[in-house]
Amino acid sequence: MTRAIAGLALLGLAISAYLTWVHYAGIEPVCSGISDCERVQSSDYAELVGVPVALIGVVGYATILASLRARVEMTALLSYLAVAFSGYLTWAELFRIDAICQWCVASALATFAVAVLATLRALGAPLHQRALS
Repeated sequence: MTRAIAGLALLGLAISAYLTWVHYAGIEPVCSGISDCERVQSSDYAELVGVPVALIGVVGYATILASLRARVEMTALLSYLAVAFSGYLTWAELFRIDAICQWCVASALATFAVAVLATLRALGAPLHQRALS
């Protein structure tokens, strides 16, 4: 389960890194045509106190990856925070921006999957094995 969490977190990290690069390069993200990534990326919700939310994603996914070496509950807690933040951003896409970004949806799904797996991992780990070496 740890490897699956790591794989999903790496996927989320790659998506966030790509969107961070797009932000700082000032270019339009590659988009499928069924979503409006540019509209989402250029909205007021694309930054939080001047920091691109994609960069916050990079830090978040990297922290989740690092937490895999700590107590299993830490990974679960971090993933819940990530799901909450992702939920807020999805709400903003749907009800404030009126546009969906395929990259954001993929990241949200990865975050949700990490949270499910981290929960199962935490519930399944015996107390004496919850701290990984």
